[in-house]
Amino acid sequence: MKEMDRLVEIMETLRAPGGCPWDAKQDHKSLVPSLIEEAYELVEAIEKDDADEMEEELGDVLLQVVFHSIIAGEDGQFTFAEVADRLADKLVYRHPHVFGNTEVADAAEVTRNWDQLKGAENGKSARTSIADGIPASMPALLYALKLQSRARRAGFDWDDAKGVIEKLREEIDEIDAAAKSRDSAAVADEIGDLIFSAVNLARKLGVDPEAAVHRVNRRFAGRFAHIEKAARQQGIAVSEMPMDEKERIWQQAKKPRR
Repeated sequence: MKEMDRLVEIMETLRAPGGCPWDAKQDHKSLVPSLIEEAYELVEAIEKDDADEMEEELGDVLLQVVFHSIIAGEDGQFTFAEVADRLADKLVYRHPHVFGNTEVADAAEVTRNWDQLKGAENGKSARTSIADGIPASMPALLYALKLQSRARRAGFDWDDAKGVIEKLREEIDEIDAAAKSRDSAAVADEIGDLIFSAVNLARKLGVDPEAAVHRVNRRFAGRFAHIEKAARQQGIAVSEMPMDEKERIWQQAKKPRR
């Protein structure tokens, strides 16, 4: 594919003597923050349903893949072509219902087959715990979701969302009791239990908890901006504005625009 060949050639030129000093000094570890940042920017573009921005951000994510592959190639480890070829082999292997003779009834059976095939791959068959193979550096909400999803596939799960909602109420009562005892460690544990249960509820209701928190963060920032604007117009700091006035502006900001 000429487009990919061109991209690889450009990155190789940037890394080569006489190329870009910044690109030349990067390594796998130094690029990690950029990889994470680009992934989040792509998520935001997807949530905004902005096709032009998605195209750009997908390119930035692809750049990270190519960049790491070129660095690895310089060290004699692997190339971008080998990364792509290995991915292609994996997709064929994990889709025997498409590329083989396996028959499946529905998407749920595809998922079960996927898990079995994935577990049989090199190094993965030796895993003895549902936590094995989940990156410790993964964001906490995503880690909890991954852990719970694996527990579900092992048959350990709530029957429905109702049970999780009852658990959430129970966790709130336990936070209240821990707060009254002034035991900071117990409070932290109970709040952790509450958040873990909230992730469980999101999973049961088909909601991505990480994306949901990102949306509420943006919503909060957007509404709070109305309070900040009003404070500037009054020539005062937000902290100097009476709480009832902040609440009035906040409630007004929550109303849908016509």
